[in-house]
Amino acid sequence: MMQNTHKAVRIHQFGNAEVLAYEDAPMPVIKADEVLVKIHASSINPVDWKVREGYLKDFLPHTFPLTLGWDFAGEIVAVGSDVRNWNLGAAVYARPDIGRDGAYAEYIAVRANEIAAKPTSINWQQAAAVPLVALTAWQSLYEGANVQAGERVLIHAGAGGVGTFAIQLAKLRGAYVITTTSTKNVELVKALGADEVIDYTQNDFSTLRDIDVVFDTMGGEIQDKSWKTLKRGGRLISIISQPSDEAAALVGATPLFCFVQPSATQLQALAELIDAGKIQIIIDSVYALKDIAAAHAKSESGRTRGKIVIQVSE
Repeated sequence: MMQNTHKAVRIHQFGNAEVLAYEDAPMPVIKADEVLVKIHASSINPVDWKVREGYLKDFLPHTFPLTLGWDFAGEIVAVGSDVRNWNLGAAVYARPDIGRDGAYAEYIAVRANEIAAKPTSINWQQAAAVPLVALTAWQSLYEGANVQAGERVLIHAGAGGVGTFAIQLAKLRGAYVITTTSTKNVELVKALGADEVIDYTQNDFSTLRDIDVVFDTMGGEIQDKSWKTLKRGGRLISIISQPSDEAAALVGATPLFCFVQPSATQLQALAELIDAGKIQIIIDSVYALKDIAAAHAKSESGRTRGKIVIQVSE
């Protein structure tokens, strides 16, 4: 017999980390096209605390109480009546629909078309660190900016969650990759394949010229200063805010914005690359589910190398 409750971290109102409540929540109920997944690991993304603070409330239709967290790796424990292609016990990973309850929990109900088979060569924690950031990099660089072999690509914050995947995916496309990072992460981003590294504590990236694609993971002043690095016909794609049409027009560039969407197909392609040894996964730190407030504080510091992972169950 299925249990009635599970442990989850929920918010009952918007606010700072104090609104994060580790508590008993009703067991998710699956619809005909969904599966129930027992979560082994989840991970932290900046969107988690942006939702928690209420920054995205006009953009996402959330209701309270809300379970945060939109990355997970786990195993299927129940299958909806219309689901044909997944069986009990299958190991899966996903970035589920961000408009629904998330994965800071022991269980999650998720649409079957949003999950993919977990890469077999990595553990639960590593798998949970992949979906949201890897899909963000994939959709930004491959779909939005359509990076081509030989192009010069500037990736901001190369040691961050999105940046570590963006460097590797741009290199797999055959691009020449330039990235910004702090002194302590220079060797890391080189190891991931960056051709040129700008230590922002020592040098100013805005002296660069003839860049084909800027991948803006920072917004604000960084985005503003990036325009002059682009060649005419270049593209700036941001995951923070819609870039200015006026600023783009001044330099003859194309402004693009990416808000990541679930994609089982892309997750499957990423799993194949991971299992082929072509993508490394960088984990910053691991926290227990009950210690989520500390994990949020770490993420909000903006000083992470790769991903912060949440261990949910063994």
